[in-house]
Amino acid sequence: MKHTRWALPLALLLALLGLWQGAVMLYDVPAYIVPSPLAVGHTLVADWPLLAAAWWNTVQITLLAFGVAVVLGVAVAFLMVQSRWLETALFPYAVLLQVTPIVAIAPLIIIWVQNTTASLVICASIVALFPVIANTTLGLRSVHPGLAAYFRLQGASRWQTLWRLRIPSALPYFFVGLRVAAGLALIGAVVAEFVAGTGGSSTGLAYQILQAGYQLNIPRMFAALGLISLTGIAFFALLAGLGKLCLGRWHESELGGR
Repeated sequence: MKHTRWALPLALLLALLGLWQGAVMLYDVPAYIVPSPLAVGHTLVADWPLLAAAWWNTVQITLLAFGVAVVLGVAVAFLMVQSRWLETALFPYAVLLQVTPIVAIAPLIIIWVQNTTASLVICASIVALFPVIANTTLGLRSVHPGLAAYFRLQGASRWQTLWRLRIPSALPYFFVGLRVAAGLALIGAVVAEFVAGTGGSSTGLAYQILQAGYQLNIPRMFAALGLISLTGIAFFALLAGLGKLCLGRWHESELGGR
């Protein structure tokens, strides 16, 4: 069963790549319209120094934004669970951040914040913030009523209840929020780079995609897109592994899947 979890998606991926390669060769599709997987792989190897530097810049923005979103999201969630009044007052603004298109406010942030890196991090953090707030708040409130009554019966303090009951109960929700937030931080970083459109040595993958489009270098565009997708998959897998490591020995959400 463990091998099936990765073997089946890998087999499907190889089949899709084979169909893609066969269709491009069969219909003789030009590379400037749809490049073949082999052409994309060749471009990835040939342009690796350029793409690797851009990839690392995008990853740095993503990691910084993810860290900011986690810290702020957890702080806001802990604040909201202390009082229903606070949750009622703060939660609509968290939803407002989620539903506001980042492409609409990113130009303003880039104008207001002179430092390019800081402006990109702020944009990506806004995109990634809501899942951390929502999932952590839900987890902190999803406490079994019987356990909560038992803690009250034993005279547990608010801090003891938070540390020994609420936080362990919230961890599965928290890790789900992390997995979602990591992908959104990457999307936010790429979108912010598109809006900023800055060149130079500190450009990310979004700028390389724009340049490749202008130059009709479609294989490089596909290679950059592939790097973004692989990065998102890697973030998801790392956080899923971290969640399994933290919850695998004691929480029913992991024990039940064995």
